[in-house]
Amino acid sequence: MKKELTCIVCPIGCRLCAELGEGNEVLSVSGNTCPRGKAYAEAELTHPTRTLTTTVAVEGRDGVMLPIKTDKPISKENLLAAMDILRSVRVSLPVKVGDIVYPNLFDEANVVATATIQ
Repeated sequence: MKKELTCIVCPIGCRLCAELGEGNEVLSVSGNTCPRGKAYAEAELTHPTRTLTTTVAVEGRDGVMLPIKTDKPISKENLLAAMDILRSVRVSLPVKVGDIVYPNLFDEANVVATATIQ
């Protein structure tokens, strides 16, 4: 089976074509202009990951939300479950950029603040 992808590693946006075997293993990748494109296609087709960005509520401050993100990409299959967990998180002030808001999410990444609120 063949899969077509657009590489997102750099601004070139190479059109990749990957050939998959019967067990969904990547047999070949073509169309990449650098080795990063091949690595991207293999990762995307075997174990896709995403950096999750969202907001959480600030304790005692109605309508104030703190922007957050995972410090590393997490499995794409865990994104909705992560959102369910983070929906109930409330942070206490003060918070600085880089503070851990939720540690060790699915044993994959920490969730960190991306803004400072005093």
